Amino acid sequence: MIRGAPSGSGGGSPSVPEVHSQQGPNKRGTAVMTPESTSKWAASAVAVLAVALTGCGKPASPPQGEAAGGSAAQAPADKKPDAVSQASADTGNPPEWAGKELPARQIPNIPQAAEAYYSPDNIHVIAQTQDAAAQRPEGENVGGALTYTFTDTGEEITRINDHGQDACSWFVLPDGKRLIWTSTRDHMDMPLGSWSDDKIYPQGAELYTSDLKGGDIKRLTNNQYYEAEVTTSLDGKWVFFGRQIDGKMDIWKMRIDGTGEQQLTFTEDWQEGAPYPTPDGEHLIFRAWKTSEKTRLEKLSKETGQHNQTPMTIFTMKTDGSDVQPRTFTYDMNWAPYPAPDGRHFFYVRVFDGNNWEVVMNDLAGGEPQRITWSKTFDGFPATSWDGKKLLFARSAGAGMGSGLYTWVMDISSLNVGPENFKGSIPAKAERPAGWVEDPDIAAFSKRPAGK
Repeated sequence: MIRGAPSGSGGGSPSVPEVHSQQGPNKRGTAVMTPESTSKWAASAVAVLAVALTGCGKPASPPQGEAAGGSAAQAPADKKPDAVSQASADTGNPPEWAGKELPARQIPNIPQAAEAYYSPDNIHVIAQTQDAAAQRPEGENVGGALTYTFTDTGEEITRINDHGQDACSWFVLPDGKRLIWTSTRDHMDMPLGSWSDDKIYPQGAELYTSDLKGGDIKRLTNNQYYEAEVTTSLDGKWVFFGRQIDGKMDIWKMRIDGTGEQQLTFTEDWQEGAPYPTPDGEHLIFRAWKTSEKTRLEKLSKETGQHNQTPMTIFTMKTDGSDVQPRTFTYDMNWAPYPAPDGRHFFYVRVFDGNNWEVVMNDLAGGEPQRITWSKTFDGFPATSWDGKKLLFARSAGAGMGSGLYTWVMDISSLNVGPENFKGSIPAKAERPAGWVEDPDIAAFSKRPAGK
């Protein structure tokens, strides 16, 4: 499923997963080149990705409108996001891109999928892949995916759930001996909605744990809300997830047995989701967008016929919901963040001119991002292995933007973002660009309303 992408103005949760970083056994890797730093980013149009963009915040599939790197007020008054043509991108790459991408390969034998995450063994992967057994109403473009595990060589393929529709999933840390996943399996009588449209997220999506074969299933939530975008703490004692109530998306946590629920964010306008634990075990990295800005762009789209993506911002906060810190500072879609095991860097998705979705890497302390993928097709849903040597991502093989998504593995050992470089803490805050005006609404993230 796609982690957190609002529909309407741009790609988003596409229910596609995002990933976190953590330590794990080292694996061998050979790398060659280093991605180039880029400073020019374009806000471009977004098309709904049918396969993987589900509400599951890493997204699910390409974000359809997550929060922007700053409030709408921070965008120049005379400037709005570029409305780039949504025509399918030419799949042929420019000659000057040759040799710029690190070695990458598609995982064989695996159906279409979007979000995918590594086990602590750095070999096994969990993902939602297309499956004929998944609930999919005729004539409706929804879901169609169930939870699977497999190796990054395309072997040991195991179906974990056999009915309903599934979204974001994760290996329960620290040992990866159990799985946690999202499914509508117990609410198949409820409207399916769409994983990639925050206005109609599947309200029967619940959270479950199971063993590695799909047995010993334990249901953690029991309500009629949308719950997805799930991860765990590094010690496996806590579950972090997104929950939508009355159209408002917030981040929650609970104990691994489903008890002790606690709401971490409390915002009217910002919509947060897709929380991933950072290597210090004390913070979460997540993305958010503003409903007011998304609504404004939807209105603009109706007036002009142009489809603009919803700006999103990437944040960190402590696992108790305090100390919310923005980590991106642009009026663009900054989507699907995943922390690197070195505690310093993070991967995420940006959109280049021509509606070209690419994976980039940046420093939690601020600065310009480095471009990691070089393809005119859609690239998204980045997630590192726990040893920091491999990067999972989804790449489109279809003619349309975001169509035919398959899981790829890139050798990123040359980037030196492994746990051996972790200094014990993450940067306290990112350097703000000159002239940056902090959004006053950010202070409301962790302000608990009376009675809650």
